[in-house]
Amino acid sequence: MVTSVQISSRVPKAKDAISRTRIPMPTQDISDDLFRLTQLLQTTLELEPLLNIFYQQLNKQLPLGGMVYTPPEKLSRVKIGKPNIHHCDYRLSNTHKTNEEALGNLVFSRSKRFSEKELVIIESMIGPLIYPLQNTLLYQSALMAAMCDPLTNTGNRAAMNNSLQREIQLANRYSQPLSMMVVDIDHFKLVNDNFGHSTGDDIIRQVANSITTVCRDTDLTFRFGGEEFVVLLNKTDASGARVIAERVRRHIESQSLNVNKKEVKVTVSIGTAELNQDDNGQSLFERSDSALYKAKQQGRNQVVSRDINNDSQHSLLEM
Repeated sequence: MVTSVQISSRVPKAKDAISRTRIPMPTQDISDDLFRLTQLLQTTLELEPLLNIFYQQLNKQLPLGGMVYTPPEKLSRVKIGKPNIHHCDYRLSNTHKTNEEALGNLVFSRSKRFSEKELVIIESMIGPLIYPLQNTLLYQSALMAAMCDPLTNTGNRAAMNNSLQREIQLANRYSQPLSMMVVDIDHFKLVNDNFGHSTGDDIIRQVANSITTVCRDTDLTFRFGGEEFVVLLNKTDASGARVIAERVRRHIESQSLNVNKKEVKVTVSIGTAELNQDDNGQSLFERSDSALYKAKQQGRNQVVSRDINNDSQHSLLEM
């Protein structure tokens, strides 16, 4: 296990840089605490709870203002407490016989400088964290892979089902609007027939990129299957969903793919619906999908919204 540390304040000095290649042996007075920490860290495979346990136990040994963990994977940073002027930074890794596996970075901060004795305590307590952290990262990576569509890097149907239930609960709890957008590539079978499945895959990836480019970071995009996508638009009512859907439609229409010196262009049909008080995940999807079906029937390359009391069509000529 290798941990490097740099101590600095708002104006770093060269003499403050310290590098250690191994975790020092813990002092006798914290050996019981290290044993307790080791046991507690075995109780979860969730990243944020794991780091909270670690932070709480370390904070019993020395006062801290905050901690930030930056993972090596496509996971979000975990921030605990508040950043302060003085900090010490650790690069974590697990050293094997043949390679070194990066486990991310830890930054501790507070208003008072860290002493050498306190650094020894921090590094001693990081030791028991290494293997639980490695196991947690592997577990979280496996979960992400199971919920990810490998072609587009969007969520898959299983991820959509999980997220849909959660987003509906949040919308109802905080009385916030939630809308769904179902996107389908027009005449996609002709693309496969005329240009091959490889080009079809490129088109699917391009459409996915267009959707995520136009939509907000807080919106959730899923590949529902084949050439169909579902997008959850949180804090978005029916009117806002129509605006976003039309932007997506126009953006995709403006794109093209060069295949054997031929320009391949596609369009999409989109159906939207806003969550109402009687909706569950299934009924919200059915209304969105029904709006999509109507868009297909009416000529494709358009947006149709299905609201509670009426249907509204918004084609490329109207928006």
